[in-house]
Amino acid sequence: MKLDKLSEHVWVYPFEEKRDRPNLSYIHGERWNLVVDAGHSEEHTKEFYAAIYEAGLPLPDITVITHWHWDHILGMHAVNGLTIANEKTNQYIADFKKRIENEGTDFFFEFDERIREEYKDGKQVIVTMPDMVFSGEMMLNIGGCNVRIFQAEAPHTDDSTLIEVIEDKVLILGDCTGGTFPDWTVNQTLAEKLAKTIEDIDPALCLPGHWNALSKEIIIQDLLYGED
Repeated sequence: MKLDKLSEHVWVYPFEEKRDRPNLSYIHGERWNLVVDAGHSEEHTKEFYAAIYEAGLPLPDITVITHWHWDHILGMHAVNGLTIANEKTNQYIADFKKRIENEGTDFFFEFDERIREEYKDGKQVIVTMPDMVFSGEMMLNIGGCNVRIFQAEAPHTDDSTLIEVIEDKVLILGDCTGGTFPDWTVNQTLAEKLAKTIEDIDPALCLPGHWNALSKEIIIQDLLYGED
């Protein structure tokens, strides 16, 4: 797969359902290059980097993690540069790492057949801690482009980080609009809070973790009223 260009500064390496691989976003600045999420495995990360190279872009300096789920973090040991996560995500990763170390990977492979598909060749599950931890929000001027990284209340997990590429009016959502694992139920109060957050930002494009970029109107409609 190749990178798809979403806006002046933003590209995306597309999601894949078969191995539960999310979109991996690339934000190009004059000083730094930022990636959103680390991928489901080292193989996923390396394929993403090959697409970056093919597009003639530099490897990332920073990788921001949207939440602790495995398909977004298990490539962290293979990333170029530093990783950033919020304090809740950092704790969840620490807990997941400890459980893997204490219990092995059988419980993890039981989560979903798509995880078993990603790891069917016997590659090792490696959980790495973030290099930097933040609370609330942070702003990065990556050169010609300002990026706001912030925590938000959302129905998918309680550790959601969103990334706003301000000049491009792009909002990268991770999986925050979805329901809670494993039954995918949606807390409607949290869905409404997230809809308000998105409405206030007023992005031109929203990028979910496992779907194509959509308008804010479609995202908000889905959060407030479901798929009706």
